[in-house]
Amino acid sequence: MIYNIAVIPGDGIGKEVTREANKILDAISQKYGFKIKRESFDWGCDYCLKHGKMCPENILDVLRGSDAIILGCIGDANKVPDHISLTLLLRIRKGFDQYVNLRPIKLYPGIETPIKTATPKTVDLVVVRENTEGEYSGVGGFFKMGHPEAAAFQTAIFTQKGCERVIRYAFELARKRKKYEGKTPVGMVTNCTKSNALNYSMVFWDLVYREVAQSYPDIKTDLALVDAITMWFVKTPEYFDVVVASNLFGDIITDLGSMLQGGMGFAAGGNINPERTYPSMFEPIHGSAPKYEGKGVANPVAAIESVKMMLDHLGEEAASLDIEKGLTKILSEGKFKTRDMGGKYSTSEMGDAIRESILKQK
Repeated sequence: MIYNIAVIPGDGIGKEVTREANKILDAISQKYGFKIKRESFDWGCDYCLKHGKMCPENILDVLRGSDAIILGCIGDANKVPDHISLTLLLRIRKGFDQYVNLRPIKLYPGIETPIKTATPKTVDLVVVRENTEGEYSGVGGFFKMGHPEAAAFQTAIFTQKGCERVIRYAFELARKRKKYEGKTPVGMVTNCTKSNALNYSMVFWDLVYREVAQSYPDIKTDLALVDAITMWFVKTPEYFDVVVASNLFGDIITDLGSMLQGGMGFAAGGNINPERTYPSMFEPIHGSAPKYEGKGVANPVAAIESVKMMLDHLGEEAASLDIEKGLTKILSEGKFKTRDMGGKYSTSEMGDAIRESILKQK
């Protein structure tokens, strides 16, 4: 089997963590006998400084033939304003209808977290974030800028199709995860909402949630307001199974979720087109951290986790499981730690250790 993988290292520490992700991908592909045909693209803020845009106009045509996309990270406000650099990411997400942003929240043994309720036994949940509309639809404008009457308008768009498909994905995922295996119900989907204050968009979202839930009698329904869910994430993380949220709310609560995992260095995400009409894209969610660029101190675990997610999406479940086993062994032993973990090992040294651990898995 040959997989065509597009790689966008991006900005800041993106090149460094992507190098380690590729290292793991090469090792696991050799172990399992599938081949990787990789093409790398230099799009990002440096590209923008040279060409006046974050990527070529035909970016979707260039990427369309890929089986999947690996993204390092995008953004460097010292070079390009964030609302401009983000357009690269949004063009891919929306252009390829990657309407599910999948963010697993798992705490590995041996990893310290500032949240004392978080343990490897209590932290095992997934946030399914709507990824192409909602609050990030990009609909709005400015009025009388520079005058006392200046105003800005930002409109969130919630469609029946957009809400229904991502909520249905969340219910299907809960059914697949079977967190309460052997019991009835087998799983739970928590609706993250704010319908008490957002009396149109979130009331509509809740209505669609209830409609979809009727098709899944084996899955428990649950509702939590977005402000309350941040509290409950900290107080009782073990309560949650699958959480489904709008674009903005999902973005916010998964940063808190990363703290349950031990920090941004462990948090990966997938931008998924479930129908596989277009390629899906996988990335660490920690951002580009330009101040650490070139210092070799970045934690590559999230980038490696994104490779694990990609392989699972491509159907290479055994290879994906080996990456998880290899990561678990290295992190639980506690010898190899990057600076954010209180250690002294470099990005590449951490990647090497994880690679060797993965290759030893049987």
